[in-house]
Amino acid sequence: MNKMKLYIISGLGADFKVLEKLNFPDHLEIVFLDWLIPVKGETFQDYVGRMAARIDDSKEFCLLGYSFGGILVQEVHKLKPALKVVILGSIKSEREKSRFIKAGSYTGIPKYLPEKFFNDNTTQIYSSIRKLFDRKNPSILEYFNVRDPYYLKWSIEQVAAWKGEEDPRVIQIMGDKDIVFPIGNSKPDYVIKGGTHLFPATKYREVSLLLEKIF
Repeated sequence: MNKMKLYIISGLGADFKVLEKLNFPDHLEIVFLDWLIPVKGETFQDYVGRMAARIDDSKEFCLLGYSFGGILVQEVHKLKPALKVVILGSIKSEREKSRFIKAGSYTGIPKYLPEKFFNDNTTQIYSSIRKLFDRKNPSILEYFNVRDPYYLKWSIEQVAAWKGEEDPRVIQIMGDKDIVFPIGNSKPDYVIKGGTHLFPATKYREVSLLLEKIF
């Protein structure tokens, strides 16, 4: 029996490790789409097109995205419509952005940050990631292995600039302790109690049960 493909895009700078403990329904074939490094001067829509080009839409498929990957799968869905779109720890529209991210959009600060700021040897990047994602997790950087400075800077610019409109068909799962995308700005379909932004890794049993229900 041919399985339906579920294409997955992880979070900003993250690989599949943050999602590896999740159990997906047996009738799905999991296809993880690695992040591509943006070409200098590439627009967000051109980048989305390159990511979408790796999806076979000759048969029905589903999409799942975590964090920035959740934003990306919603844009991919516009080019190659999926049967279902699920986002974890992500937002459905620009109205759901935190004040911090909105400030970046209004001021344009992310655009002017030097690439060297995103060097993983700097204390700023480590302390910022720990504070935002899960300050109690000492090994948090093990989940973030895509550390090309241009990619990181470019991605943060895109999150700040994103002008997405809500698609009510998108299924949203959020953690109630997430400070990257605060739940108070959204009306998610499902809430993970005690879930920080890393809830797919720390609350994987709860998330797995929801995925079984959704798919």
